Amino acid sequence: MNFSTQARKVHFDNDSMWVDLADGRTIGVPLAWFPRLLRASKTQRNAVRISPRGLHWDALDEDISIAGLLAGHGDMTRQRPVAA
Repeated sequence: MNFSTQARKVHFDNDSMWVDLADGRTIGVPLAWFPRLLRASKTQRNAVRISPRGLHWDALDEDISIAGLLAGHGDMTRQRPVAA
């Protein structure tokens, strides 16, 4: 992963998660993309751990990659219906 794509800071408003990147960009994504974060308390959301590869919330069992955010991916853990 390119150093410039690393997260530096994460913050939230009522509807969105904002990620400040090392290269100066800020990514905003709807909390609705990540149901665990949407349902979490402010304290739980703010307990994020930033690593070189992404964002981690141990108590929420949530991991979000910066590459995924840049690609426009939301929660990838949802079960897909099985074809009959």
